[in-house]
Amino acid sequence: MRYCSKCGSDQIDFKIPADDNLKRYICADCSSIFYTNPNLIVGTICIKDDYVLLCKRNIEPRFGRWTLPAGFMENAETLQEGALRETIEETQATPKIISPYTAFSLTHISQVHFFYLADLGDEIFGPTSESSEVKLFTKDEIPWDEIAFPTVTKTLKYYFDDLASGEFPFREEALKLW
Repeated sequence: MRYCSKCGSDQIDFKIPADDNLKRYICADCSSIFYTNPNLIVGTICIKDDYVLLCKRNIEPRFGRWTLPAGFMENAETLQEGALRETIEETQATPKIISPYTAFSLTHISQVHFFYLADLGDEIFGPTSESSEVKLFTKDEIPWDEIAFPTVTKTLKYYFDDLASGEFPFREEALKLW
């Protein structure tokens, strides 16, 4: 942080405020304290029979790799709204949410990745400006060494394990991967 968004000062310190335990940006002129919080990534694992919908990234990071449709949650939207918006933006698909499925806390990069299990319904989907390809895959067809993010790999593996058992429990865990 270079300037205070309250008063415009360039006198910004990074220190632990009184009665706190973490370093924060503090304006030396107006004493405003600025809190930074984790980013929330929301998405879906769209299913159709024994298939899952993946999209090939047409944007960085991980350009050209396969992923579940997901992205940054926006202000003034719910988790489900964000997950569905990202799915439409990346695949043109309009699935129906079934249930929360996985949540990963990535404290080392200050992110939380949250995926919903969703029914693809019709098979209307396709590429967008964010995805060069969109395709349904069975477990054996997934290009496992071309998956963009570890949280996507874990979510897919959980799904196919759960598909075999017929039970789809919600999972939450902390990961330190990158």
